[in-house]
Amino acid sequence: MLADCGSCFGLCCVALPFARSQDFARDKSAGNPCQNLRDDFRCGIHERLRDEGYPGCTVFDCFGAGQKVSQVTFGGVSWRERPQSARAMSEVFPVMRQLHELLWYLNEVLGLRRARPVHRDARRALDDIERLTRACPEELAAADVPAIRAEVNTLLLKAGELERAQVTGRKKNHRGADLVGARLAGADLRGANLRGALLVAADLTGADLRVADMIGADLRDARLAGADLTGSVFLTQAQLNAARGDRTTKLPPTLRRPAHWEA
Repeated sequence: MLADCGSCFGLCCVALPFARSQDFARDKSAGNPCQNLRDDFRCGIHERLRDEGYPGCTVFDCFGAGQKVSQVTFGGVSWRERPQSARAMSEVFPVMRQLHELLWYLNEVLGLRRARPVHRDARRALDDIERLTRACPEELAAADVPAIRAEVNTLLLKAGELERAQVTGRKKNHRGADLVGARLAGADLRGANLRGALLVAADLTGADLRVADMIGADLRDARLAGADLTGSVFLTQAQLNAARGDRTTKLPPTLRRPAHWEA
């Protein structure tokens, strides 16, 4: 479930659209290669993305979907070698990315000891989705991703509740809350429900987020210096990449400290 850009045909730089904004210096339509994509499918400004006005690229994570589409779905033959496959690759990649994200969450469920009551169903869902990721391009493009997401989300809700139950006492429920710019420095958010919460530019300096359910929480520019995220549930690398932390931020062992964070 980890991106391997060296085994991908630069699909995130081709298939996905982006609009000129604070995240992207230029407009780009879906299916058209980014002007910074080199012939070897590497980014020509990778080390300078933020300086060149492309911080949005540093946040994106495909959960390993890029190499799956490139090496499995299309057998290692790139859209440059076979131009007639370019459109199909662009259609399949966003689908695969969503399926791989679900696989990431389901794998995490299987690693949660307190979520054992849903492990059997999670394993079944994971196996079904894994089989789908190995289907032909036509079957993948036709996949009913919203229906699959809805089924998996039921399992994730149950798993999150079981895991958060280890925190005793009353826990904060900020599910879907608008906490943009909120002052939450030092807040006790142990076992909190932050699913889908808007935490854009929120001050979470020194906050205790242990065992908090973070799925879908928007952490863009959220300040995480000194925050404790160990044991947090369903936190992803993309969320951390979008936030602002430092060396004092405590992270789960499965995630890495973003290179652009303060020393």
